[in-house]
Amino acid sequence: MRYTSSGVAVATFTVAVNRQFTNQQGEREADFINCVIWRKSAENFANFTHKGSLVGVDGRIQTRSYENQQGNRVYVTEVIVDNFSLLESRSQSERYQQQHGNDTQGSDSSRNPATNNSENNPFGNSVNKNSTENNAPKSGNNNNDPFADNGKQIDISDDDLPF
Repeated sequence: MRYTSSGVAVATFTVAVNRQFTNQQGEREADFINCVIWRKSAENFANFTHKGSLVGVDGRIQTRSYENQQGNRVYVTEVIVDNFSLLESRSQSERYQQQHGNDTQGSDSSRNPATNNSENNPFGNSVNKNSTENNAPKSGNNNNDPFADNGKQIDISDDDLPF
């Protein structure tokens, strides 16, 4: 993930989409779709996905062009992502990370190319998954948790819930 000069978060990633049919060798081929995601969605995507994450994206197809260093016009078609969904459970995601390790640098990116691991991603950020904050034992005495049971009743109606 990176930020524009005006401070807007933007990330680019590639989603692998398996084709419905097999080739002459009986193998399924995949299409690799370039995607761009902006603002808070980009930050969330970078924080909650890793190489191999099963994700769904909603957006629109956009084609842009630019002139490369050789003076040729290059056309790029990409999905501008409006929304994304994590399509695997947390346990599946954690199992993948355990099997492939937290540091996947040097791994074969064609093996499971749905998205990129945050340690080796095109966004340019590096997230230390071994930080003490992430590995600290969870206790009920965490004063930073605004939802911790402090003895007060929560006043919320069904109309306030987003689902």
